[in-house]
Amino acid sequence: MKLALVTYSDLHSYGSLSSSEDSVLVDYLTSKGLDLTVEVWNDPAVNWQQYEVAILKSPWDYFNRIEEFMAWLDKIEGLGVRLLNPIDIVRWNTDKHYLLEIEKAGLPVVPSALLKRGTEINLEDLYTRFSTDKLIVKPTVSGGAKNTFIVTKEQAAAELPKIQELTATEDFLAQPFMPQIQEEGEWSFLFFGGKYSHTLLKSAKSGDFRVQHFFGGTIHPQMAPAHLLSQAQKLVDKFAQGCLYARVDGIVVGEELQLMELELIEPFLFLHTNEHALKNYYQALKSMLPG
Repeated sequence: MKLALVTYSDLHSYGSLSSSEDSVLVDYLTSKGLDLTVEVWNDPAVNWQQYEVAILKSPWDYFNRIEEFMAWLDKIEGLGVRLLNPIDIVRWNTDKHYLLEIEKAGLPVVPSALLKRGTEINLEDLYTRFSTDKLIVKPTVSGGAKNTFIVTKEQAAAELPKIQELTATEDFLAQPFMPQIQEEGEWSFLFFGGKYSHTLLKSAKSGDFRVQHFFGGTIHPQMAPAHLLSQAQKLVDKFAQGCLYARVDGIVVGEELQLMELELIEPFLFLHTNEHALKNYYQALKSMLPG
């Protein structure tokens, strides 16, 4: 069976740690006898029909090429190539509107308000609604903290024209700035085949709110607190059915894990932080392959 591991053309732009994860994973999977080829998702020379399964790993520019990416998903579906994660879930996960859907399902999500494209934005209402003097504003289709910024109450009047300009062409989300990000960090729970694999805590560098390692954030492997793990598992069970991988990112408010992102397209998997992670990934993949 021929498998494709799907990436993008500029993998090294997120640092050597990101690119090395793909290399290590490929080496491990091929050592297990899998016929695996690395392919760039939007390379027109790729013959996708030769593959029975395509595994999304690091298409990290999809949000900058969202229409092209959605057309590629349609193409893969039309060719009958099985995508991991499943195509319908990937489509759903490309847009952070999904957070509002998860919230409606009764699962804890960091409070979020939709800034709808082409509508008038009232920041004062949002500061009042969230009982905060700091907002995080981000596009609903984005990754890697692209166009994500803090707007304080004092800056609101000056920043409003910029926000209004951005929301003229695309939807954004507004969320209260959660101090837990800087005080305690952001939790990530990794699941393969719906089963828990490993946990880490990501901390932003001093003075920043972005926890990604390519922005200077640090990574701290952790034992998963049982009450948080059970909450993360509920999210995976309900919204990541049939997924090879899922990463639940959240913060702890009281005893509650509030979801920040449910990463089902191209999450960094932090495979180097746990000695069982590669095996867990492989076993999940093997269980999903026929024969």
